[in-house]
Amino acid sequence: QVQLVESGGGLVQAGGSLRLSCAASGRTFSSYAMGWFRQAPGKEREFVAAISWRGGSTDYTNSVKGRFTISRDNAKNTVYLQMNSLKPEDTAVYYCARGRTVRAGPLIREYDTWGQGTQVTVSS
Repeated sequence: QVQLVESGGGLVQAGGSLRLSCAASGRTFSSYAMGWFRQAPGKEREFVAAISWRGGSTDYTNSVKGRFTISRDNAKNTVYLQMNSLKPEDTAVYYCARGRTVRAGPLIREYDTWGQGTQVTVSS
């Protein structure tokens, strides 16, 4: 069974940067799309970014376009989320997720495996 483990979260000042990593176990990582979601206190989990199985296609929610970059290294079974120009409203628990197929979009039902999450806190 695939397991996803996120890391890289922390406390950062507004305008700063963080790089999240999500390491996947198993040999089939490169066969699936991957995504990042986030959930702030009292809010529903929301889509942040997704990347196709070979990394040729990416998608972002509007609020992070131009600031966040999703990437993957299939040789390392790892997906990344580079977050620049962070804002207090980016504060949330960030989750990585495996898509059900080679491509996945913003819907939670498109993903079948989730990590435990990593906290990102942006201070003003």
